[in-house]
Formats: sequence, C-alpha cells, structure tokens
Amino acid sequence: MPQRTNRRRILKSTGALALGGTIAGCLGEEPDDDVQTYTVGHGEYEQEVSSADFPDELFIYAVQTGWSNWDAVMEAFEDEYGIPLHDDQRTSGEALSNIRANANNQTHSAYNGFYPVGLEAWEDGFTTDYKPAGWDQVPDEFKTDDGHVTATRQMTVAINYRRDVYEERGLDEPETWEDLKHPDIAQDMAINVPGAGAGLNAMLSINHAYGGDLDDLDPLFEYLEEIADHGAEHRRNLDRQFTAGEISTYAEFDFGGLSTKYNDDDIAEEDVGVMIPTGPDGGEGAVAAPYGYALLEGAPNPDTAKLFMDFVLSPDVQQLFFDGFVRPIRADELDAPDEFPPQEQYSAASFEIDQIELLEKQEDIVSEIIDQSPLPGVEA
Repeated sequence: MPQRTNRRRILKSTGALALGGTIAGCLGEEPDDDVQTYTVGHGEYEQEVSSADFPDELFIYAVQTGWSNWDAVMEAFEDEYGIPLHDDQRTSGEALSNIRANANNQTHSAYNGFYPVGLEAWEDGFTTDYKPAGWDQVPDEFKTDDGHVTATRQMTVAINYRRDVYEERGLDEPETWEDLKHPDIAQDMAINVPGAGAGLNAMLSINHAYGGDLDDLDPLFEYLEEIADHGAEHRRNLDRQFTAGEISTYAEFDFGGLSTKYNDDDIAEEDVGVMIPTGPDGGEGAVAAPYGYALLEGAPNPDTAKLFMDFVLSPDVQQLFFDGFVRPIRADELDAPDEFPPQEQYSAASFEIDQIELLEKQEDIVSEIIDQSPLPGVEA
C-alpha cells in the first residue's frame, strides 16, 4: 500500500484560526484540520499526494460490486483512506464508449477493465502515463512500456462440467479439449459467443491448442465442426443454464466456474468440476486473459486515482483478488487458495497472447468466427 510519509496539523495564524473557528461555529461544523500525505508511484513517478485533495467519492470505470471481488477492494480502500468508490456497474466496452463520449470533459479518473480495451483507450489517446508502486513486479507482457496501461489480475480459460451428470453417463472427467469431442459431452456443451470475452478467449484457446494462431483460425473451425455434429451450441448466460442442468459443460474463465462452484446455492459444490484444459497432446490450451487499469488524460482527481492504483497493486490487495477466485497479476508472490485448480494445471496449459497484436486483429477475428462458426447461436 502507499506509504504514509507524515502526519501533521495545519498550523494557522491566530487570526485565521479565530476566523475559521467562527465560521465553523456558525455552520455547526468541526474544522477539518487533519491532513496526511502519502508517497505513491514507481521510480520517476514517485510523488506525494495529500488527503486535502481527496474527493468525497472516487469515480473509476467498472470498479463495481459483484465482479472480481471489487466490493472487498472498495471496502478496504475506504477503510484505509476514508474514500468511498462509486459502484460503477458497467462493462469494459461501455466504459470505453463513455470515455469517448466525454473526451473533452472526463467524468471518471481512470479506466478499469479488460486489458485489450484499455489498450484501445491508450491507442485513441485517452490515457496518460503513470507507473504505480509495484509496476516493476508486473510481467512485461502485461503492461505497456510507457506506463499507460498496467494489468492488475488475469483470468484463465477453464472447462466447467457437471460431475454428477458425467457420473450418470459413465464419463471420465475431462482433461483436454479433445475429451470434449465425446458425443455424450458435446450433446449439451456450450461455448459463449465471440463478442463476449470469455467466448472469444475460449475459441482462441482451442485454436492455439490445435496449432492455429491469430492469422489462422482453420484449426478452430475444424474442431467446432466436430462438436457441432453432436449438438454443441453457442449460448450466453451459461452459468444459469449450467446450474439448471440445461448444459453439462461449458468454457468460461476460471473465475466464473469457481464462483459457481463455491458461491452458488443452486448447485452442490461437489457437483461442479473446474479444470484448465490442455491441447490434444497435453500442450498449451488455455489463454490467460489480463484485466487492468489506466489513468485517464485530463481526468478529475488524478492524485487520488494514483493512490487507488498503488493500493490495487499492493500485495495485501492482490490477495483479495485470490479470495474472490481471481488470479492477481502478482500471483507468483502469493499463496493460491486451495479452491483453485492445482498450479500444475496452470503451468501445463496456460499461455499468453500478444495483446497488442490481438487488439489489431480482434475485430476481424470476431467477424470471421461469426461468419464461419458451424455452431448455432453464434450471432447472439
């Protein structure tokens, strides 16, 4: 967390103090004479920020209750600094649209959300440089060199499956994408649509597992042809259909499956399996997708936003992401909870995509999948 550098009383002249006391007394308010300063930033970005400049409420895009354990982070930040965060219930794409609409008068101090969307904001000139404390601990592939966009956590594509259904059908629990080609699994298997981050990353995982890359999606379409023949579909809102028994298997980020397994009262914990899938020969098969933040150019309350950015990247707060089934970007420095799939699964299967290359090609990739996927429901 940011370091508190001193605690001091504001000293006022006798006359000023008397005047201030008179005004405060007239208004029935206690004088706010306690100001603290904190050191924030990494390297050349190190500076002091003052509590005298803190706003009544801090607005950061997509910092919201109910997602990525942000409610715990928001509560911890307010407990530490007395600054409540606006509960910003919007998606990464909605945040970017709002940033563009308010280009000349930003209402929020920073973008937070899907990392590639943050790169779009950076590419469009809406971000400014700031390297928070701990920036040097973030892997190079998850931050821009100029300090504009920094990842704070990541989610890895996982396969969620109904153990009770698999047992009824006499099926072994899956380990690879190849296992999901079994007709008794593919008959009620679903993959989200390519316009959703979880859906797109699941399909890029399959494509990579079978030898494709961002310029060659043929391996993905060959895979989808096989499972389409047995009944697999593209669908949205997969967790509700999963707990209701309408689908037995679906690809999602590990966060989604683990949340369903441990937090959803509609299904028994032991009936949910979550695994990180490998390719057909045991190779990489699961994209690790980063989420992160960026300070906005010309935004209000930049110093308080910097304090918040340092706070989020501090080890104690990184642990809060783990508590919410989200892998923090500094996971290697922390102990993962037992509820997560074994680290061996992540080590064997997970891989990373060049996010800047993906940003350049993502629109064409989504269009190609919509045009060529043989699974029903791809346009949804």
